[in-house]
Amino acid sequence: MVKNLSDNHSLVTNWINELRDVEVQNDRMRFRKNLERIGEVCAYEISKTLPWVEKEVTTPLGTSICKVLKTQPVLATILRAGLPMHTGLLNYFDKADNAFISAYRKHHSDGSFEISLDYISCPEMENRVVIISDPMLATGASLVKAMQFIREAGNPSEIHIACALACTVGLEYVQRAEPKATIWCGDIDDELTAKGYIVPGLGDAGDLAFGVKVQV
Repeated sequence: MVKNLSDNHSLVTNWINELRDVEVQNDRMRFRKNLERIGEVCAYEISKTLPWVEKEVTTPLGTSICKVLKTQPVLATILRAGLPMHTGLLNYFDKADNAFISAYRKHHSDGSFEISLDYISCPEMENRVVIISDPMLATGASLVKAMQFIREAGNPSEIHIACALACTVGLEYVQRAEPKATIWCGDIDDELTAKGYIVPGLGDAGDLAFGVKVQV
């Protein structure tokens, strides 16, 4: 299931506009903040779908029956680009466990590339709700490999994927690999270049958030 948060006009569409704008992108802190805000909106929307239980709470004047999350999710992200959205999710799911995955694209001279995952730090995943954030869902290869990595620590009961921008090609690829996952997107573009970049997209989210990496 795919949820496009730009289907209805909201502040999300304003933030997506700023993420795409080459002039606004010069403000690196603003770029990170907009990704964080989209992560917060994703957290709020995802929270509506999660199981809740009733809890009796003592107030200064009596007791109240409140609804609270039945269990806390695991928030996962792919380093480094996913960190701002992860922060937004963690702002709302502030008691959640966390998982971090190190991944990068290794490009070849013929224009092809492979995804290399070197490291994961995560809690027990069996029957947990997992929310994984990655700002750019392009080919979907990184996300699918990340989920395979996560499943080595247990099979989640639910999978939610939060991204700022997705491409239809990548969405279809992820849905084939993870048909039960719900994908939450700030917006969706239709074109993907031969090198796996979204068009019109917004550029490289990791470089724009944290600075261009030096190739060695």
